[in-house]
Amino acid sequence: MINDKVKEILNEQINKEFYSAYLYLSMGAYLSDVGLYGFSKWMEIQAREEIDHGMILFNYILKRKAKVELKSLGGPELSFNGVEDIFNKAYEHERSITSAIDCIAGLTENECDLATRNFIDWYLKEQIEEEDNVLRIISKIKAFGSDKASLYLLDKELGNREYSQSDYE
Repeated sequence: MINDKVKEILNEQINKEFYSAYLYLSMGAYLSDVGLYGFSKWMEIQAREEIDHGMILFNYILKRKAKVELKSLGGPELSFNGVEDIFNKAYEHERSITSAIDCIAGLTENECDLATRNFIDWYLKEQIEEEDNVLRIISKIKAFGSDKASLYLLDKELGNREYSQSDYE
């Protein structure tokens, strides 16, 4: 069984993961509206991965015989100022998620919950990948500047992303 402090922070993280999905869907809708369908697809797949991350936490809490407590999700940001703005905001969001995961790791150590500490290692590694993926896209966007042909090629590249269900086990 998980103690109350660890259960609470894990339930909060479920909320953050599902909010992440909402945010990425909002970003994807904006990108689709401006005709960047490859960028939009990338964000939609990112949203699906965030739902997976939330469900992994959900199932972990249940396996540990603790109570899942879903909370209301706030609405995501709806207005953006272009592709670079979106990916900068995505990067800042991923950094906030990394910080939240770091706090979970710290709390599980303080509470001597080594099973959850071991479980959360997967998320720590995942966040390194998440931040790196977004930073690589930002680097390309900055390198291309306002060159529309390059933006078109990047849109095409990102549109090739395939969904692969995130699985902890």
